[in-house]
Formats: sequence, C-alpha cells, structure tokens
Amino acid sequence: MTAAAGAIERNPVAHSALRRLSIRSFRNLKRADIDLPAAGIALVGENGQGKTNFLEAIYYLRLLRSLRGAQDAELVTFGEAGFHLAATIEGARAREVSVGFDRLGRRKKITLDGAEPERMADALGAFPAVIFSPRDAVLVSGAPVERRRFLDVMLALSSRPYLLALQRYRGALARRNAAMREMRLNHAAREACAAVWEPALAEQGAILFVARTEWAKAYASQYAQRCDAIGERGSSTLRYASSLDASRADAEEALLEALARKRPIDVKRGITHAGPHRDDLELSLDGRELRTYGSAGQQRTAAIALRLLEASTLREAARAEPLVLLDDPFAELDARRATRILELLAAEERGQTIVAVPREDDVPEAFTRLERWRVDDGMLARTER
Repeated sequence: MTAAAGAIERNPVAHSALRRLSIRSFRNLKRADIDLPAAGIALVGENGQGKTNFLEAIYYLRLLRSLRGAQDAELVTFGEAGFHLAATIEGARAREVSVGFDRLGRRKKITLDGAEPERMADALGAFPAVIFSPRDAVLVSGAPVERRRFLDVMLALSSRPYLLALQRYRGALARRNAAMREMRLNHAAREACAAVWEPALAEQGAILFVARTEWAKAYASQYAQRCDAIGERGSSTLRYASSLDASRADAEEALLEALARKRPIDVKRGITHAGPHRDDLELSLDGRELRTYGSAGQQRTAAIALRLLEASTLREAARAEPLVLLDDPFAELDARRATRILELLAAEERGQTIVAVPREDDVPEAFTRLERWRVDDGMLARTER
C-alpha cells in the first residue's frame, strides 16, 4: 500500500473501457454484439429480462467464473452446447479477451490477445472492474465467509503474490484436512501426516494475514470517510479481526505455533481451526457490530463503502480507473442515501459506467446522458430518447 491509500483523490493514468462486447448463449442472452461508448450505457429492463445477466457476462471476463456462484454449466442457455464471451478493451493489460465453455466436455478456453495463457490464473483480472448491487448487503449482514471472499477476490485480482499465496494456502489446507479425516478412520495414521502440511500453511497463511491486515489499516480511514459522506450518523470503523496476534515479522512463526497447538482438537473434528480462513473483516458503527445490530440501511451503506474501497484498491494496483457496473444500485435505499451516493460517485474519478435499472425513470439524473439500451427476454437493442 502507498501512503496515498487513505486519500480519496486519485490521479490515475488511464481509464479502462469496454469498446465491444460479444455474447453467445450466456444465461438468457442468446446473442448480443454491442459497441460501447467510452462513457458507458444505461440498460433498462424489467426483472428477469437479462440486465443482471449482461453485467455478469462482463464481470465473467474479469473473474473467469460467475459472480453469483453458479457453475459454468449453469450459465449456458438452455438447449445450447456452451457459451462464448469476448470483449475489446482499452486501457487494460490485454486488448482482446475471450472465454468459451463447452458444456459436454466441461472445458473452458481462455485467450488474451489471441493466445492461451499457460495458467488460468494468468488471465484473471485482465481489466479492472467493480460491481455495485443490492445483493452486496450480504457483505455486511452475512457470515464471515462473505467478507473473506470479498477480501480474497479484491486482493487476488490486484496482487499476483496474494493470488499465488491464496492458491497454495487452499491446497495445503485441503490436504491437511484430508489427512486428519484419514486419521479419524485409520487409527494407525500418525499426527505427522497432518503436521507435514503445516509449514506450507504457515508460510502462505502469513502472506494472506499480512496483506489483509495492512489493507484494513490502510483503508480504515477511507471507509469512515465514505460512510460519513453517504450520510451515516455515528463513528464507522473497519478492522481485520483475527485470532492470530502477530506482526508482519513473526506472522509465519505465530501461525505455525497455533497450528501445532490446535492439532489435537483439529484431528478430533477433522478441520483446521487456526489460520486466515477463520478470520473476519469487522464492521462497526459506534462500537456495535453492523452484522448483528445494523439496520438494513446502515448495512447497505457499509456495503457500498466497501465497494468504493474496492474501486480505490483496483485503481491503485492497475493505475487506471476501473469499469463501474451498477446493478439497480439504489433499490431499497432511502432518497437521502441514494442522493449522497450519487454525489460521492460524481465527486470521485469514475471510469466507464454501465448502469442497469428496471424502468426508464430509475436511471439516476447523473447518468441520463449515457447511451440508452433496453433488454427484453434476453434481446438487447439501442433505444432513442
């Protein structure tokens, strides 16, 4: 993190923008070819017509999997053999990105500028983008796994060392847990079968722990500023909550000791209790945990603040304004909060924006100049205003 991480103002060197998008047989979007203006578009469509699927298709090219947790086979239009997505992008590390999935063979092919990367991880985060959605409330109201996923996706897409550490950590964790389950079934197996994976867990887990902790410290003040700017009354705080009490220098050793200490109970239960996979991102208002005590409006405010922090993090890493995807972002928000959020978005640098809403009147005034499109039963068409 740089010293500027706590500031709201940014001087990015580029803007990432989709200039052309091609969709084939993705969810209910059977066929679409769109040239997108640099400013973005406003997409109007009733619920169930395909506007969220359109945003998901864009984000799939970044994340290489469904942002809603669906399996690839579930994304294929009913009756079709597979789906294909392709985009031409400006201001990103690859100009041409494409993903094709064959349902029968369960195979996925990814290309960056016409070439297949050696590993799928090499294609992750080909362009910076952040999505805002009413479903984001689960980031605050949901279980710790939701906030860990938020941290992991954001940091993995903005830092290759974090991505590699996360992959290695998950591999070592799965093997240690499998070894402990084997010990429960086979009493002849020894604790050494589980212990052998602990150095790798400690080494990679320390990288995750340090990166998450430093991110939370760097962006805590920015989180409070954004909650205040949205109009939240009270003191908003963000901190990384971990059972591991360690500094950057001794995180690996402390985690190794914790794994050894908890090994007996881990063996009995077949799971690993120590490590960053058990941590949380704690969000509070006036000292009270938002997950438990926050109102729906307060939880939405915090979730939007988190997405704004994600945009700042990506901006720092990519040195470019991320693409902004807004999926009916002001649904269920009171007028005061919605107005403040629009003012905040307008005050900050903003890249290409694609806003999706159910009705024409729902397009916020700040986005009324965007080119207007409509989606009905999976078919997209430009409309005249």
